[in-house]
Amino acid sequence: MTTQSSTEPLANQTLERVPADHFGGPVGALALTVVMPVVSFYLWSCVSLHEGSLWLPTSLAELGAMVPAPTWRAAGMLGAWLALHVVLQLVCPGKVVTGALLPNGERLQYKLNGLSSFVVSIALLVGLLATGVLSASSVLAELGALLTLATLGAVALAVWFYVWGRQRGPLERSSGNVVYDFYMGTVLNPRFGLFDLKFFFESHVGMGSWGALAVLMPAAELERTGAISSAMIVVTVCQLLYITDFFVFESNLLSMLDIIYENYGFMLTHAFLVWIPFNFTLQQQYLLAQPSDLPAWAIVGLLALNFAGYVIFRDSNLQKQRFRRDPSQNVWGKPPKVLETKRGTSLLVSGWWGLARHTNYLGDLMMALAWCLACGFGSVVPYFYFIYFAPLLINRERRDHQLCKEKYGDDWDEYCRRVPHRIVPFVY
Repeated sequence: MTTQSSTEPLANQTLERVPADHFGGPVGALALTVVMPVVSFYLWSCVSLHEGSLWLPTSLAELGAMVPAPTWRAAGMLGAWLALHVVLQLVCPGKVVTGALLPNGERLQYKLNGLSSFVVSIALLVGLLATGVLSASSVLAELGALLTLATLGAVALAVWFYVWGRQRGPLERSSGNVVYDFYMGTVLNPRFGLFDLKFFFESHVGMGSWGALAVLMPAAELERTGAISSAMIVVTVCQLLYITDFFVFESNLLSMLDIIYENYGFMLTHAFLVWIPFNFTLQQQYLLAQPSDLPAWAIVGLLALNFAGYVIFRDSNLQKQRFRRDPSQNVWGKPPKVLETKRGTSLLVSGWWGLARHTNYLGDLMMALAWCLACGFGSVVPYFYFIYFAPLLINRERRDHQLCKEKYGDDWDEYCRRVPHRIVPFVY
């Protein structure tokens, strides 16, 4: 793990074309542009139409039912929710910070008010539910229509940002291939002043909508049955902890590849509007269709697994941040072991980052597994999050490895020699 060095922004810097080689190039990008929405609709249909089971369509009618028609009621809900978060982004107080150095040499400023916006929006939602003004069941009855509208919105945003990037000329990284650039994006940070659209949709909309659905699911179960199952409680508590942690440490997002490296194309517009809120709540959607009460030992075990994963995830990330601020600060009570690089930065090779290059990913996976295990073994559908997330983090670690290899050269080879394991200490 590295300390960060700073350089002055490079005015009017032109970025060269990049090869269309991620995710299988243009063919892979086209496939993913189709597959991502299809997977999201299919998973929704498994839970909503087939009691949480995998299924195969046997007629065009069944295939058509997999894509629910949008409704005006759902459009009103989605529009009101997005408008609320735009207002909260503008009016809620927040610290203005400078982001990481971008590929074009710039450092952008961001207003960090995600936590206050999240608390206000969830408090408003809970208030509407508690007073009977809003019914969780009636909102979730529109979940399919909301999924369709969110998918259409993701396509529209991707088109807009593709045109936006093309109009900027060669200032942003792009390949020149229309299909690939539509998926990967042609603009890095579309924004209006401090209102950064990519940051807003990932933080306020993506994570905030996940939190809202995480509240609506147990509320709907309470409306339907008069009680909330223990499995639903476990998943909801664990997910709300994860989401709240994201907003407490919102500034961490500014150093992630999503913000500093990935252009804003369909891959991310769909991820923020659809993939995160709809697919990451599959466990609760499944438990709403198939309620389950867990024995006490299972509750304790799952909470312990989730908490252990959270500690590894959070402490490893905090260790990284403390090292960046003060490379001389003790790690686990001892002076840190560091590798000085020719670039003038330091690589941390002790603590969590001496056990593996991405122990934070291990913690993430432990939490994901706990949420899935709470659903039992009646269906593979609620395990989608872990099944998808593990390869994603493995791929992300590989991409991080390649970027660091290009950045540090032989010094990165030496770091890998000292820290041979990638994610799981002594295993992988």
